[in-house]
Amino acid sequence: MTSGHTPRPPEGDWLGTPYLRFERQGPFGVVTLDRPAARNAMTPAMYFGIRYAVTHVEADPDLAGLLITGTGDVFAPGGDLGGGDGIDDWMSFGAALSMDVTPFETLRQSVKPVVSAVNGLCQGGGLQIAICSDMAVVSDRATFRVPELYRGIADTYYSQMLARLIGPVRTRDLMFTGRTLSAAEAVDWGMVARVVPHDELANAAREVLGQCCRTAPRARGVVKSSLDNYLGLYDRIGMKASYSGAEAAEGFRAFKERRSPEWVHPQLRAEGRL
Repeated sequence: MTSGHTPRPPEGDWLGTPYLRFERQGPFGVVTLDRPAARNAMTPAMYFGIRYAVTHVEADPDLAGLLITGTGDVFAPGGDLGGGDGIDDWMSFGAALSMDVTPFETLRQSVKPVVSAVNGLCQGGGLQIAICSDMAVVSDRATFRVPELYRGIADTYYSQMLARLIGPVRTRDLMFTGRTLSAAEAVDWGMVARVVPHDELANAAREVLGQCCRTAPRARGVVKSSLDNYLGLYDRIGMKASYSGAEAAEGFRAFKERRSPEWVHPQLRAEGRL
């Protein structure tokens, strides 16, 4: 290696980005999203790091399962739309997400159990991480949101997954209004498995992961495959096309400029970001 900046695959427990911490806690690997300066907003490297963590744990005979959590009052807000200076930044980020960096399918298909310990704000790609994990255990302070349509993104992963998890009526409610869902509502709707007092989250999530890890691996895999068949596929082509469209470009500009997008009627525009 000639330079600290030379591209290389992750080595050891390094996930390829300083914003993800990997720790070994007994039989579990624990990944913590740790980018407080950006409220844990996900870069393409962070998305890929989550994906790599799943395969890293799968290949390690000393680890039985994976726990994913965040720092402070944020689990994950989704992709970082605010880090660059121009529309080209969104175009590069959108292109990255259309490649195989996102972890969602890898999470769903993980051989070893994955549990998300949702400690706070959870939306966008962060919510996809939670619902694609085998189980999500959430703090009573956690909140959930699907703001993609405010950014001009036709997120057909959500329209497929959520409709099967919570039904089409509630999916329209979340996606068309961008409303914030409380932890109590999320568990009541069946979006997540269980809600616990905030101070008990770490222990409760570890206990759930331990229970999952005690089940028979091959039989568990058959059940996971059956559930995947029930959930079905989603419209990746239409979603990818939306990333490069005019609405996504305007959604990104509006987010950067802290205003409502131009498609919003002047009388309906809100102060600040939607």
